[in-house]
Order: sequence, then C-alpha cells, then structure tokens
Amino acid sequence: MPLLFGVVLLDLIGFGIVIPILPFLSPQLGADKMDIAYIIVIYAIGAGLFAPYWGRLSDRIGRKPVIMICLAGAALSYVMLGLASQLWMIFAARGFAGIMAGNFGVASAMMADITKPENRAKGMGMIGAAFGMGLVLGPLLGGLLSGGGTSFVLPCIVAGVMSVLAIIAAAVFLPESLSQEKRAANRAHQKSGQQGSILAMLRSTGNRLLVFQYVLHNASVSSITYLFPLWVGDLLNWSAREVGIVFGVQGALIAILQGGVMGPAVRGLGEIRFLRIGVTTCLLGLVVAVFADTMPLMVASAFISLSGATLCMPLLNTIVTYRTPNELRGRMMGTTGAASSWGRVAGPLLAGVNLALFGYTGAWVGCLLIVFFYCIWAWTLQERSIERIA
Repeated sequence: MPLLFGVVLLDLIGFGIVIPILPFLSPQLGADKMDIAYIIVIYAIGAGLFAPYWGRLSDRIGRKPVIMICLAGAALSYVMLGLASQLWMIFAARGFAGIMAGNFGVASAMMADITKPENRAKGMGMIGAAFGMGLVLGPLLGGLLSGGGTSFVLPCIVAGVMSVLAIIAAAVFLPESLSQEKRAANRAHQKSGQQGSILAMLRSTGNRLLVFQYVLHNASVSSITYLFPLWVGDLLNWSAREVGIVFGVQGALIAILQGGVMGPAVRGLGEIRFLRIGVTTCLLGLVVAVFADTMPLMVASAFISLSGATLCMPLLNTIVTYRTPNELRGRMMGTTGAASSWGRVAGPLLAGVNLALFGYTGAWVGCLLIVFFYCIWAWTLQERSIERIA
C-alpha cells in the first residue's frame, strides 16, 4: 500500500502542476472561455474511450506494466504541452494525455487486489490521499514555477520529470499485485468470450446505476475546477499563482480527509452513510457558490464543495469493488474510469454553455442541479445493495 501510494503521488503531482496554468496558458494562443472548456473535454474524451482498454489490459498482463506505460505517455504529453506554440498543439497534447490516462483506475484495481474487504475503504482512501497530496504540491509548484508570468514551459517540463520519477519508482519498488496464475486465468476468461459487452458486465454485476454516479460526480467536480479559476480571474483579478495556492490548500484538505478520516469514519458509519455526508456537503458548498459575492465566500464555496466531493470517490470505488468478481476487477475499474471521463466531458461543456447564457450564477446553479440528483441517489441507496462478493 505505501509503495502504490508513492507511485500514485508522484504521478498526480505532475498532473496537478498543469491544473492552474491551463486557463492562463491557452488564452495566450487565442483561446476563449469555451476553448478552455473544449481543452478540458478533449482530455476527458481520450480517457473515456481508452480507460476500459487499460483496465482490461491490466487484467491480462498485470497492473504494474500498464501503470508504467501510462506514466510514460503522461510524461510525453507534458513535454508536448510545454512546447505548444499554437492552440491546436494544446488540444493535441491534452488529447494524448487523456488517451494515456489509465492510471487511476488501474491503481484502484491494484489496491483492491492487495486489500481485504474490511480494509478496502482505507486502501481506497490512501489512493485518494495521494490524489490530495498531489493536488497540494502540484498546483503549488505550477503556480510558483509560472511566477505569475507568461511562460509556462518550466511547469510543464517539471510535470514530465515527475512522471519519469514515478516510472522509475514503479519499476524499482512496486510489486505486481496479480500472480501469473491469475493473469493466465484472466486471459483465458477474456478469450472464452464469457465477459461479453461492457453493458452486459454492468447488468450482470448490478452496477449500471452505480457507475452512472461516476458520471454525475465527475461532471460536478470538473465543472467546479473549470469555473473557479475563471470566476476568481474575472471577479477578483487573480492569476495562476493565487489559483494554484487555493488548489494547493484544497489538496491538503483532501489528503487529511482521505488519509486520516476515511478509515475511522467508514468503520463507525459505514460506506453508505459516509457517502451521503460527502454528497450533501458538496451540495451545500455549491449553494454557497450561487450566492457568493465576496472573496471569502467564493473561496469557502470551493473548499466546502470539493471537500465533500473528495470523500465520495474512494467510497464509490470501494462499493463497486465489493460488487465485482475478481476476474472482472480491472475491466470494471477501467469502466468506472471511462464513466468518470465522460462526466468530465459533460461538466465543462454544460458549465461553459451556462456561463455564456446565464453568467456565473447560472453556471453554479447548473452544477448544483447535477449534485442534487447525485444526492438523491445517495440517500435512496440501501445497505443491502453493497453485499460483498469480492
């Protein structure tokens, strides 16, 4: 678990570095606010199309080699982004990054491989804590390395270096979680054609509605991370530096909540009750955003909504692994990764359209409505629906 945590952390530091700079890099090459949404979307489309492939490949050849392949692709994409001199190059770099973005689902499958059901929420929380710490150090580095200036080459190169370091760490220290026997059995299972389509897999495991929540969850989170830099840039005249600091502090909250709070809270409340708390907290943060008109309220709305949302993903991952047979685990986590990516397609597009038509208040109301339906599902979910089969 600590070794996997370290590899994911290095990867996500690199990912986090580019978060605060994209809304400021792209306009230099002629992008408007909708173009920035499209740049976010092109990444998500690539991930949505290819995440199931990476998950299924990890069932066949093992988690470790797939993680290393995706890390190499991430490193190359950051270099492409840093060298972009025309707008289409940013689209190409982010599209390629999305194609190679299979690590989160595969790492989650690896964590499920190495944890018993009673410890799985804690393990998924560690993956989430790595995500949070990556969002502490990454945006801070991105904001500081950009220096409030107009050149973003250095942050992108550093992001690529972090992915290379993650490759080295995985190669040297990370053990494979699937034995040769399990990989051979998974290959035989895939060749036999028993798996069927993704829809058939979701139907047989009873995960169709559960997987749809990944769409809603990531649509809301991606809307928040798309809107917030534009919101504070327009209303408060903030730069990438200030946005990076805010996302860095938020990342620290994520690390604390997922690394320190997740395990004890799940043991005391159970997965479903804690999930309800997370979704409801996210909803309350968006209510604050709708009415926020001062800097403290604007920043508080982001902290509240994102802190609530960050509690949810490890719990969704835990629940879906309970309901999935071992031989389908990689493919299922790849499918949830794809669903997450399609949410990241829908979120910025809807937020961008709402922003153009109704301004920031209307855009935040649209995001709130997405989380409202997510919240209804969480509060109607029954304990018996997460019977543990794996």
